[in-house]
Amino acid sequence: MKSFNAKVAAITGAASGMGRCLAVQLAQEGCNLSLSDVNTDELQRTIELAQAAAEKAGKHVLVTGTRLDVSNREGVYAWANKTVEEHGKVNLIFNNAGVALGATVEGIEYDDFDWIMNINFWGVVYGTKAFLPHLKAAGEGHIINVSSIFGLFSQPTQCAYNASKFAVRGFTESLRQELDLLNCGVSATSVHPGGIKTNIARTARYTNSVEALLGQSEDEGKRTFEKMFITTPEKAAKIILTAVRQDKRRVLVGPDAIAIDLMVRSLPETYQTVVVKQMQLMSKLGKKKIKTKNAAVKAA
Repeated sequence: MKSFNAKVAAITGAASGMGRCLAVQLAQEGCNLSLSDVNTDELQRTIELAQAAAEKAGKHVLVTGTRLDVSNREGVYAWANKTVEEHGKVNLIFNNAGVALGATVEGIEYDDFDWIMNINFWGVVYGTKAFLPHLKAAGEGHIINVSSIFGLFSQPTQCAYNASKFAVRGFTESLRQELDLLNCGVSATSVHPGGIKTNIARTARYTNSVEALLGQSEDEGKRTFEKMFITTPEKAAKIILTAVRQDKRRVLVGPDAIAIDLMVRSLPETYQTVVVKQMQLMSKLGKKKIKTKNAAVKAA
């Protein structure tokens, strides 16, 4: 798919971050949009931004929006059907919606595990299966599933997030091979962003098990997480769309993603030791800070 002009793209998680930037950049190229998110106010803002971008570029596009929880299978299928009803066809599905969760294996609750898997993994599965027949019917299509650098390597307190993103990667790579065998005009790409400047850290769930292991409170953990965000969502969207044009099987987004991929390839087992040593230092500093704070409170 070398051009997005006159195509129809569906995007989950379109109310902010990469989803919003994908919508705006696609609209600039004359792509019609079916957008979804749970945040209807910000979704409407994305619709307005996309329409303005298209108008400025001299393009006329149809942009529609739907409130959607991607963990709701029936809702995703209804949105896919609605997209075709409103636009006549659909060529691209960006399964972009995702959430984060900080918790240890021992400390995580099953409800939290279900929550993140239902959105990050099952939301991708539902989006893929709901839209695939429509993409095949259009004769030209692409499925873009957003995994993460945490789908390439693991680290402590990210067991559930790692599980969801590794699952997206495995699912998408298998899908791509099946589509290659079918030669049906539809392709798939697994996207692995590094630290992207979005609100995922602020909306993440954290459990007390993180503080117990690393000596970091929820606020401190979120601030640490956000410090790793070095790539703008605008840049990320541009990289992703270039990868779709080039029919890439996998795309690494950001210099940190490239560096981590290289580390894992070079040190497939021992990278874990490197991560543990970094975390041990972080834990020592965090627990020292807590001890100092408690001593100050006691003295007061």
